[in-house]
Amino acid sequence: MKRKIEVDSEFKNERLDKFVCSKFAEFSRSFIQNSIENGQILLNGKKVKCGEKVKESDMIELNLEPPKPLEVKPQEVEFKIVYQDEDLIVVDKPQGLVVHPCSTTKDGTLVNGLLSKIGDLSGINGVLRPGIVHRLDKNTSGLMLVAKNDFAHNKLAEMIKEKSVRRKYLALLNGVVWENEGKIETFLSRDKKDRKKYAVSSEGKKAISLFRVVQRYEKHTLVEFTLVTGRTHQIRVHSAYIGHSVVGDEVYGKADRNLQGQLLHSYFLEFEHPRTGEKMKFESELPPYFLTYIKNLKPFEE
Repeated sequence: MKRKIEVDSEFKNERLDKFVCSKFAEFSRSFIQNSIENGQILLNGKKVKCGEKVKESDMIELNLEPPKPLEVKPQEVEFKIVYQDEDLIVVDKPQGLVVHPCSTTKDGTLVNGLLSKIGDLSGINGVLRPGIVHRLDKNTSGLMLVAKNDFAHNKLAEMIKEKSVRRKYLALLNGVVWENEGKIETFLSRDKKDRKKYAVSSEGKKAISLFRVVQRYEKHTLVEFTLVTGRTHQIRVHSAYIGHSVVGDEVYGKADRNLQGQLLHSYFLEFEHPRTGEKMKFESELPPYFLTYIKNLKPFEE
C-alpha cells in the first residue's frame, strides 16, 4: 500500500506512530512502529524514530506491505490448568512453551492449546493472542492469567495497569547476592544494537522490581522477585544489571549446557476476581529440573 498523508492542525505535536495508527486502524501499533523503524514510513521524505513529533503540514509517506493473517488452529499442547470459571483461567505454563503465535512460531503455542481445551476466549487482543492478558517468556515457567471474555479481559488488564495484581517469581541467579532485599528501579527500552533485547536506559519505560534473598549457595543465589511493573524481560534485564544474571539465560547472561533455558519461575499470583471481587491466590511449585539443579549446588559457607 502506497499513500501520502498531510498532517492537519488537529494532530500537531502527536507522535508519528500514534498519528499513523489513528489513520489506519487495520494495522497494529507494533506493525506501524516496525514499519517506521524499517523506513517504510517516512516523515517529510526522511527516516525518523517512532516518537518523532509531527507538525502541521508535515507529509507522511507510507509504503506498507500488510502483514499476512495467520490462522490459529486448536492443537493438543501440554500445559496445566490450575483454575477456571466462566470468566478466567489460571494456567501453569511449562518452560519452552511460546505463549502466542508470532513470526517465528506459527503454531504449537499456549494459545493453540487453549483453543483446543477451552474454545471461547476474549477477543480484545485479536486473532493471534485471544485471552492473553499478560505473558511469560518462552523459557520462563509458571502461573499466567487468561481471560475467557472481554469483560474479564478489560477488568484484569486494568488491575495489572493499576498494579493490584501481585506476581512473584523465583529465580536462581549467578553469584552471591549479599543484600538480603532491595529494589531495582530503572528505565527499560529496546537495545539499540539488538532489537530483540531490552536494556537499562536513560529513556523508555519505568521498570521496578523488588527482590528478597531466599537462599544463598556457594556460587548462586535463589531470589524472590516481586513485580511492581511488568515490562518485557524485566527480571532478566534487572538481574543482569545488578551483576547477577539468571542461570541459563543465554540472552542476558550465558547458556548452561545442563538447561534448556533460564531458571525463572512465576510461582505466586494474587488478585481480586474481576466479576465477584473475591480474593484469588495461587502458588506453583518449582518444576523438577529447577529443583534438581538446586539440589546439586554446594551450600553457602559464611
